[in-house]
Amino acid sequence: MITELGHFALILAFVVAVVQMVVPMVGAAQRWPGWMAVAEPAAMIQFILTLFSFGALMWAFVVSDFSLQLVVMNSHSLKPLIYKISGTWGNHEGSMLLWVLIVTLFGAMAAAFGGNLPPTLKARVLAVQSSIAVAFFAFILWTSNPFTRLAVPPFDGQDLNPLLQDPGLAFHPPFLYLGYVGLSMAYSFAVAALIEGRVDAAWARWVRPWTLAAWVFLTIGIALGSWWAYYELGWGGFWFWDPVENASFMPWLLAGALLHSAIVVEKREALKSWTILLAILAFGFSLIGTFIVRSGVLTSVHAFANDPERGVFILMILAFFTGGALTLYAARARLLEAKGVFGIVSRESALVVNNVLLAVSAMVVFVGTMWPLVAEMAFDRKLSVGPPFFNMAFTPFMVLLGLALPIGALLPWKRGKLGRAVHSLRFVAVLAVALGALAWAMQTGRSALGPVGLALGSWVVFGALVDLWSRTGRGETGSRIARLARLPGADWGKTVAHAGLGVTIFAVAGLTAWQQEDIRVAQVGEPFDVGGYRLTLEDVNRVQGPNYMSTMGTVRLQKAGRTLAMLNPEKRMYPVANMPTTEAAIDYRFLRDVYVVIGDPQEGGGWVMRTYIKPFVNWIWGGSLLMALGGLLSLTDRRFRVAAGARRSVNATGLPAE
Repeated sequence: MITELGHFALILAFVVAVVQMVVPMVGAAQRWPGWMAVAEPAAMIQFILTLFSFGALMWAFVVSDFSLQLVVMNSHSLKPLIYKISGTWGNHEGSMLLWVLIVTLFGAMAAAFGGNLPPTLKARVLAVQSSIAVAFFAFILWTSNPFTRLAVPPFDGQDLNPLLQDPGLAFHPPFLYLGYVGLSMAYSFAVAALIEGRVDAAWARWVRPWTLAAWVFLTIGIALGSWWAYYELGWGGFWFWDPVENASFMPWLLAGALLHSAIVVEKREALKSWTILLAILAFGFSLIGTFIVRSGVLTSVHAFANDPERGVFILMILAFFTGGALTLYAARARLLEAKGVFGIVSRESALVVNNVLLAVSAMVVFVGTMWPLVAEMAFDRKLSVGPPFFNMAFTPFMVLLGLALPIGALLPWKRGKLGRAVHSLRFVAVLAVALGALAWAMQTGRSALGPVGLALGSWVVFGALVDLWSRTGRGETGSRIARLARLPGADWGKTVAHAGLGVTIFAVAGLTAWQQEDIRVAQVGEPFDVGGYRLTLEDVNRVQGPNYMSTMGTVRLQKAGRTLAMLNPEKRMYPVANMPTTEAAIDYRFLRDVYVVIGDPQEGGGWVMRTYIKPFVNWIWGGSLLMALGGLLSLTDRRFRVAAGARRSVNATGLPAE
């Protein structure tokens, strides 16, 4: 009964979404307050209905309702409860329902917290947001119905993919979707602004919190996915430039560019056309990511579906929303006159450089991701584009971004002097070079990547701190320290986020340059040394898990004769899914990880073991969390909460408000 109600609620939400898409848009065009007022209750009702539908599907997974085809294919009665819950979105149909739930969530939030928006803009924003929901409701109901019933329910299910039965994967998709789908709000604001002919400082202050929230969620989601790949897949890496990884990374880069571009619109009313374009492209790349994951056109271990029919439907959605918005942009962008002028040396110019580097790096990732498909379609050649290409093509843009970031942050608005900004960073430059030189002196016979990464990361981190300190003005040190506590949340957020980027830059470079790897056949009871540590495979046992069989090793980790940890690497076999997984055992420490994987037994005795010594690997996710924390601190800024109070009766383009 509950699942039938969930299906009915999904259909009803689709009907409400159609009403919300049409009525407020017509009301805004005709200036009919009653029709525009339909948007708010419709957005709330649409969200409540979708939430009920999603809850009904989750209930079916929790109680193992095997009359639903989706539950049969992605669950099992012996599966732990947390994985029954996460199984709701651990499949194509359920994840799409989560996708549209988040679309309606953001629409409801805009209705609830957009009280200061002009009525016509608010009606158009909610109508555009609902049009996205309409498209995906139709996609779910016609091609991916999660409530399909079976005439003869089986006794038990086929289980969830064992790789997804992990706490990291229970939280990774919701955060990732909150970021992916959250960019739809920036898109809705951009399209509504193009229709209305209004892009000004007030519009930028309205759109920035939504973009910032989406960027924060996307940062957390990408970090969780990277961490999961590191400890769960057993290959020892944190990023493989997989197409689905890239699908989340490209919108993250463009959302970062959009955040910085919107600052210029807010402060100087410049870069309006570029900011609108970035808002369209950021969500457009989210749709491209959805297409990559669910169409099967590119091979990936993360892909949800391999269905041409669904792929064509998503491609039509992508073409309509991205192509339609770009067409509208082409028709209206010439009217988005930039009012602010600025010199070549200014903070505005620095933010333009920031935007160019982030946008071009996103395009590099896009070309590398899609090139195998283009080569197969155009030249009938099968090829793969792997990490060497991405590392070589992408890294220079991040190095340039790291070099420019501290200098640009210290430049004043409108016009400034490059020499003065560089002079403020002279001690930071000396410290960064000194740290790099120290790392170079301590290492022997290795590449310059580690020292250069330390120097660049230090430059970004300490440059961010100098920027924060410069905002306290002049005077005695004590009074300046007191003023630090009174700085706006956005200032603190920028510092923390930029410092997080610096930490991540150093961690990636340090890990790549200094990690050690050892692969051998380990005999039980015979110790071996790797990177100053002694490891001993003491035993290997067969262990019965709740829904798997495990071959578990017991490894003693020692240093200088002292036992640091007992590690238990595993090879698991899930009999229902008939699929093996590798479970790495990791000794986590602040400055390094010791990462151990057990392989297959050998005919001559012993077991294959891989051991990695990974310096600073946890700093990668620590830096990511710092970036997310910086975004959250910026969201606490009071100026965001009262941003929409700065209404203007005359729109920025000089067009009559429709």
